[in-house]
Amino acid sequence: MKASTLASSPDTRTAPGASARWEGLGADDLLRAYRTMLLSRRIDDKEIQLKNQSLIFFQISGAGHEAVLTAAGLHLRAGYDWFYPYYRDRALCLTLGMTSLEMLLAAVGAKDDPNSGGRQMPSHWGHKKLNIPSQGSPTGTQCLQAVGAGEAGMIYERITAIADRHERFHADEITYVSIGEGATSEGEFWESLNTACTRSVPVLYLVEDNGYAISVPVEVQTPGGDVSRLVESFPNLKLMRCDGTDFLDSYRTLGEAAAYVRRERKPAFVHAKVIRPHSLSDDERLYKTPEERKAEALRDPLTRMRAFLLQEKIATDADLDAVLQSVDREIAEATELALKAPKPSVDTAASFVFSPTVDPSSSQFETSAEPDGKPDTMVGAINRTMKDEMAKNPRIVVFGEDVADASKVSALPHVPGKGGVFKVTHGLQKAYGADRVFNSPLAEANIVGRAVGMATRGLKPVVEIQFFDYIWPAMMQLKDEMSMLRYRSGNNWSCPMVVRVPIGGYLRGGAPYHSQSGVSIFAHCPGIRIAFPSNAVDAAGLLRTAIRCDDPVLYLEHKHLYRQTYNKGAYPGPDYMIPFGKGSLRREGTDMVVLTWGALVQRSLLAAQQAEKDGISVAVFDLRTIMPYDWDGIASLVRSTNKVIVAHEDTLTCGFGAEIAARIGEELFEYLDAPVKRVAALDCPVAYCPELEEKILPQSSDVLAAFKTLVAY
Repeated sequence: MKASTLASSPDTRTAPGASARWEGLGADDLLRAYRTMLLSRRIDDKEIQLKNQSLIFFQISGAGHEAVLTAAGLHLRAGYDWFYPYYRDRALCLTLGMTSLEMLLAAVGAKDDPNSGGRQMPSHWGHKKLNIPSQGSPTGTQCLQAVGAGEAGMIYERITAIADRHERFHADEITYVSIGEGATSEGEFWESLNTACTRSVPVLYLVEDNGYAISVPVEVQTPGGDVSRLVESFPNLKLMRCDGTDFLDSYRTLGEAAAYVRRERKPAFVHAKVIRPHSLSDDERLYKTPEERKAEALRDPLTRMRAFLLQEKIATDADLDAVLQSVDREIAEATELALKAPKPSVDTAASFVFSPTVDPSSSQFETSAEPDGKPDTMVGAINRTMKDEMAKNPRIVVFGEDVADASKVSALPHVPGKGGVFKVTHGLQKAYGADRVFNSPLAEANIVGRAVGMATRGLKPVVEIQFFDYIWPAMMQLKDEMSMLRYRSGNNWSCPMVVRVPIGGYLRGGAPYHSQSGVSIFAHCPGIRIAFPSNAVDAAGLLRTAIRCDDPVLYLEHKHLYRQTYNKGAYPGPDYMIPFGKGSLRREGTDMVVLTWGALVQRSLLAAQQAEKDGISVAVFDLRTIMPYDWDGIASLVRSTNKVIVAHEDTLTCGFGAEIAARIGEELFEYLDAPVKRVAALDCPVAYCPELEEKILPQSSDVLAAFKTLVAY
C-alpha cells in the first residue's frame, strides 16, 4: 500500500493530548486508515465500472464495512495470525498488505492473481504469504475451518514430537473469522462456536451486521434481531459490540478483543453494526424505503471518517482531496496493469484438481508385503495400520464421534476404552494421548470442517464419520470446501486428509439409515479420492496410501466386512502400500468378467464358483479404488473375455457401475459380444425386515443369474 500523500504535511502533527483522545493513534495513523478505507471503496467503484463495461465478470461490494475492517487489520498480524475473511473484507485484506493490483487481477481472472489464479470469484480472498487460505462461496463454512486452524496451533504447541512445529505456530497467534449477520443463521456457525468455546480455541469472530442478508432483514432470521444477545451465555466467550461505521470505536473494540484472545487463549466475539449502501448484484431500492436509505447514508464510514478528520483538524478539505487523487492514481495504474495481465492457459483448465507432485497411483506407493502374525480381521488391520502411521507421523490427529477410548482422561486407567462404535480406533488414545485422539460433537460438518482447517496448516487429520448414512450434514464441507480448496486456490492451498466412513448393508437390522452405499455421489466430486477395500490386507495397504498421499481421501470401510473370516489376512507390514487405481484380479476366467468392489467381491466369487459347475469361466476383478479406478485393468479384461458384468451394492440408477458401463460402451464397443450387464440394489432404500433387505440388496444368486444371461446371449 502506498504511503499517504500527507505524511509530511504540517497539518498532520498530533496535537498535545490528541493521541489519548484518538485511542493512542497519531494523525498519520488516522490518515493512513482513512486512505485504506477510501482505497477499498474506490476499488469497489472501479470494479463496478469494469463490470458495466464487461471487462470483468462479477463484483462483490465491501462498501459500508470499511471502518471496522481497517480497524481489525491494524490489530492483527499478516503472515503470523490466520485469516478466514468473508467476501466483504476488502479493507481488511488491504490493511494486511494485499494490493489493489492483486485485487484487480482477481477481478479480471488473471493467471497471476494470488487469490486463485483465475479460478475463483473476486473478493473470495486468499493469499499464501498473508496466511489467508482461499475462501469458498458458501456462507458460514469458513467458521469451522477457522476453528480447525486455531486448533492446529494448539496441537503444534502441545505435540513436541513434530520436528518443525516452531515454524508452524506462534504461542499468541489469533485465528480471525468474519461473517455477515445473515450467515449466523447457518448451522456451521453455531457448530463452530460450540467447539471454540468447549475447547477454548483462540479465535476472533467478527460479525459484520449490515442488517440485511440480501433482502432479508435481520429481525426476520434472528430471534430478537440481535445475534450477540443470543451468544451472551456461551461460556469462555468474550462478547463485545461496536459501531462498525465509527473507526475509533471499532479500533478500540477490536484492540480489546484481539488482546484478550492473545492473552487468554480463548475465543472472542465482536458484533459490529455496519451498513451496506449499494451492491451491483442487488438493487436495495426494491426493499428499502427512501427514509431507511437516507439514514444509512448518514452513517457511511467514509463520510464519518472524513468529517472526523476535518473536525479534529487532522486534515483540510484540500488534503483529503489529495488523498482521493492519490488513491485514484493508484487504482488507475493497477487497472491498466490488470487488464493487460495474461489469463491462465486453457491447457491448465483441469490442473490442480489433485496434487501435481504426489501421485498415489504411481509406483512410489507400491511396496511389497511383509506378513506378520496370524490372519486378522479388517478391523484389526485398519487399527494396526493407524497405530503404525501415528507412530511414524506425529502430525496425524484422529477425531470423530466416539473414536476416543474415553473423553474423560482420568477414566482411562479404569476402563477398557470405547474406540468407535466398531472398535476400529480402540487403543489409539491410550497410545498417543488426548491431544491426538479425541471425540467430536455429534455433528458431521463440524468434523470435516475442522479437519480442513487443520490440514490446511500441515496436520494430517484422519477423521471418522460414524455411519455413511449420516455423512450428508458434512456434504457442504466435503464437496464445496475439502474437494475444491486446492483447485480454487491455484494450488496455493490444500487439505490432504482422510475421512474414514463405515458403509453398506448386509448386517441385518440396518434399515434405511444404516445401510446406504452412495459411492457414486462422491465420485461426482472432483478433488476427492475414494478407496473401498474388500479384505484385511487391502484395507491396510490402501489406508496407508490414503494417509501418505497429498489429497483428500474418502476411505470407505464396509461394515459387513469388518469381522468376516473369509477376508482375514496377516498384517502386511508397517510400510505396505497399494497404489490407487490398481485393481486386483481375484479370480481368473475366460468367458466373462465381473467388475466389482466392496461386499460384492465375495458374492461375485461365490457366484463364479457356482458358475464353474455349469462350465462358465468367470474372472472376478476387484477395483479396490473408485477414484481413480483401474481403467487399464478393466480394458484388458474386457478385450480378453468380451462379456462384462458390473456388480455393486449401490442402487442401479446412477450407481457407479453406470459410469463404467458407459465408458466400456464408448471405448471398447468392438470387443463386446453382449451388452454390459449391471447387478445392483433396487432403486429404493434398504428395509429393516431381513427378507426385504435380502430382496433389495444384490445377492450371489443375482450375480449368478447375470452370468447365465450373458452366456445365453
